[in-house]
Amino acid sequence: MPSNFDFLQTDYPDLYQDATQAEQLVKTAPRASCFYSRYTLEQAVKWLYANDPYLKLPYDSNLGALIHEQTFKDNLKPGLFPKFRTILKTGNHAVHQNTPIGEKDALHLVKELFHILYWLCRFYSPNGKNLPSLTFDRDLIPDSQGNQDYSRQQLQELETQLSETDEMRRIAETRRQQTEQELNALKAELDELRQQNQAVSDPHDYNEADTRHYLIDLLLREAGWDIDQPHAQEYEVTGMPNSTGKGYIDYVLWADNGTPLALVEAKRTSKDANQGKHQAKLYADCLEQQYQQRPVIFYSNGYQHWLWDDVTYPPRSVQGFLKPDELQRLIFRRTNRKPLHLAEGLRILRLQF
Repeated sequence: MPSNFDFLQTDYPDLYQDATQAEQLVKTAPRASCFYSRYTLEQAVKWLYANDPYLKLPYDSNLGALIHEQTFKDNLKPGLFPKFRTILKTGNHAVHQNTPIGEKDALHLVKELFHILYWLCRFYSPNGKNLPSLTFDRDLIPDSQGNQDYSRQQLQELETQLSETDEMRRIAETRRQQTEQELNALKAELDELRQQNQAVSDPHDYNEADTRHYLIDLLLREAGWDIDQPHAQEYEVTGMPNSTGKGYIDYVLWADNGTPLALVEAKRTSKDANQGKHQAKLYADCLEQQYQQRPVIFYSNGYQHWLWDDVTYPPRSVQGFLKPDELQRLIFRRTNRKPLHLAEGLRILRLQF
């Protein structure tokens, strides 16, 4: 049966086997599919550490530490790192949390895995320069044969069974035993391979937009926001300084009374999140004009997030999005904030009486 991962069969048969397992379970067992996507990613990452002498071994051998090591991140094609984070995060949710996992999640992770493994094959395979641009074909996903998904307990047992805790120790020991001459020879070999593969341009579409929106959707849902409600996404505003006077906000986070608590401006994952700052401010101006309440501003590229309450504070980097009650409190404090001289006067009066 043809698979989206057929390009792996010759040079990476083990990765091919694991990836096709994730692919085959998308509709039948989506939670298990997410587990196998994460497992396949982990095997691919370990392969990279075992075969790329330029990558420094991190302080820990867990997947999170491996993909966040700076030399590993610097080695990736721009826009690729969020795909690693997406598979790690959703894969962990599938195994360790009660978070609902559906076919949509499993399909997204398999697509992200497809792009990551294409990149690996394109730039590390001896014949990578001849790899044609490929498009993920969802029609190759087998139809469901009824819900046969694994429980979290079953997946945790499978995780323990497949665990290779000694693999990174073996890689580290191999590196320690390599002489400087051997290491330089490996680097020279890799440099030559990269030069050959990079000499041919890579036209593959890695689909950054899907990654960005999936990550932001995931974080917003974690914070308790219903992003499927009307007007939550692509909300039209007027008053923009352009030829039509209109703009479309990526996400608006609404209070129960129908006023905007915050907006989220999303930029390409390969761009600095700060590039969305000015656009987000213009959108906030439009919402304030319409609702007489200025929303808090978030701007994000999917993995870098900034919070900006531009009435009171400069932007600051955050790990995710505020919950509804947290945003309500922030707006309340801003609205009821007293000037410093009045606050000091009230404090003195309290002391006197």
